Amino acid sequence: MERRLFLQSTGILAGAAIVAPSLMSAQKKTSKLVILHTNDTHSNIDPFPVNHPKFPNMGGVSRRANLVKSIREQEDNVLLLDAGDIFQGTPYFNKFKGVLEMKTMEAMKYDVVTLGNHDFDIGMDAYKSALSNASFQVVNANYELGSTPLADVVKPYTIIKKAGFKIGIFGLGVDLKGLVPVESWKGLVYQDPIQIAQKQSDSLRKQGCDVVICLSHIGYEYKSNQVSDKVLAASTSGIDVIIGGHTHTFLEAIQEFKNKEGKSVFVNQVGYGGLKLGRIDISLSHDDKNASIASDNRFLDESIG
Repeated sequence: MERRLFLQSTGILAGAAIVAPSLMSAQKKTSKLVILHTNDTHSNIDPFPVNHPKFPNMGGVSRRANLVKSIREQEDNVLLLDAGDIFQGTPYFNKFKGVLEMKTMEAMKYDVVTLGNHDFDIGMDAYKSALSNASFQVVNANYELGSTPLADVVKPYTIIKKAGFKIGIFGLGVDLKGLVPVESWKGLVYQDPIQIAQKQSDSLRKQGCDVVICLSHIGYEYKSNQVSDKVLAASTSGIDVIIGGHTHTFLEAIQEFKNKEGKSVFVNQVGYGGLKLGRIDISLSHDDKNASIASDNRFLDESIG
């Protein structure tokens, strides 16, 4: 059955979302899925310095953990996702080689993450070693990893059951040429993200997924013809939500685009450095698979304990 997503409003944490007309006609049984997400956290464990010119005393994994915990106490069906570049950016990475980042994310109980280009900076063996400190699933579909150390730990996709629905999640990564030393990703074969995304979306729909999410580390938009999340949204079908990274784009709220069939696909990204936590609420009808969607991209500031 086809699904229609309706962009309701921003600021859902403050309340007052506008219900789509198709959901007002009857008292249908609905469930809410809450998607929390980060991207390009870049080893920022502490808040930014108090003298930072743009983001003084913002961010930090402690605030993120507290906000995630608070939302989980309020909501029944929560997913916590990351769109890549967990590594590189502070002395914590230089000292602990990614282990601290993995341990903090494990403590926050992330569900699924994808690979960013900087996650290869210490090589695949070291990434795998750091990943041994976490139990979340890593997904990437357009990196052929069969002959690499990551072959047995990175899957193209995963399916999670929440709120009585099946949620399919797959990952995409940017071309590593020119971004990462070749020796750090030796054996990896890059594949076209649009073709792979369509293949994964079709497969997940055939497996009965009610919601399809792409964790993308290809970038929100470019002035060149490089494939971006906006291009991906317009060139594929079957994807409901693209959670992006790589370009450090601060979106105020989730963005709505049309896919190649003229249906809605929603894209979100929350900058870099762990400064924000993205939130997407999807209310799903069990009767006709209609849905409504709303978002809130919240800065982690002093108002959070």
